[in-house]
Amino acid sequence: MLSNILSYLQLAVAYVRLNLNAHLEYRGAFITQVGAMILNNTIWIVFWCLFFTRFPVLRGWTIQDVITLWAITSAGFGLAHAIYGNAWSLTNLIVLGQLDVWMSYPRTLLPHLLLGQMNATSWGDLLFGYGVYVFFVKPDIVHFGTFAVLTISTAALFVGFSVLTGSLSFYLGNSEGLTQQWRNSLITFSTYPPTLFEGWVKVLLYTLIPAGFVSYLPVAALQKVSLIQTLLAVFGSSLVLFIGVGVFYYGVRRYSSGNLMDMRG
Repeated sequence: MLSNILSYLQLAVAYVRLNLNAHLEYRGAFITQVGAMILNNTIWIVFWCLFFTRFPVLRGWTIQDVITLWAITSAGFGLAHAIYGNAWSLTNLIVLGQLDVWMSYPRTLLPHLLLGQMNATSWGDLLFGYGVYVFFVKPDIVHFGTFAVLTISTAALFVGFSVLTGSLSFYLGNSEGLTQQWRNSLITFSTYPPTLFEGWVKVLLYTLIPAGFVSYLPVAALQKVSLIQTLLAVFGSSLVLFIGVGVFYYGVRRYSSGNLMDMRG
């Protein structure tokens, strides 16, 4: 088991290096995309700062809590899709019959497939998340360590959710519209304080749109440095990842080959 994990980590590092080098072949475009994403996220932080100058507390949440919320969401999303970029493109890969290439490799299909591409703008999210957390919150070593763990947990949730929603194409045909709407809902709800939502909406935040494991639990864990809240966040993320993997492999049985004969080097 340990040797398999180490082998996969080596594969992941190799893919990240190769994909990053490929993007850096067009260094100007890569830097522009990263910078544009950082700027986009910064505008939202400015909005919230202006909001809290007028309303210092929002149902118990302060500006520091909202910045932490944005930091953990951005860093988790960025880490997920900077490494596993094909998770975001899974719908098209299925619809166009392009899984054939990945099925020809000796490695396990899904882990290898997800590493195949890198989302350039996600590096902007990752850098923004860590940068804004360190600059505004100024965490001590314990808070920063907890933040790093929760970033990985959130990244696992985003990967699992992207796989889950992307795998709908196995069952519904071209589900790109539904997939994008569902993913955007998760991102949107994850960037607003959960105290704004009540009743059945809050139930959705821990089930159909699992934003509670991205927003409320990680922020609560960082507020109190709570091991229980951290473990609950990790459990929720692991569950979403497990469901996504299960839906993908069950859907592979229904996959129609695109009869692609080329190999990736």
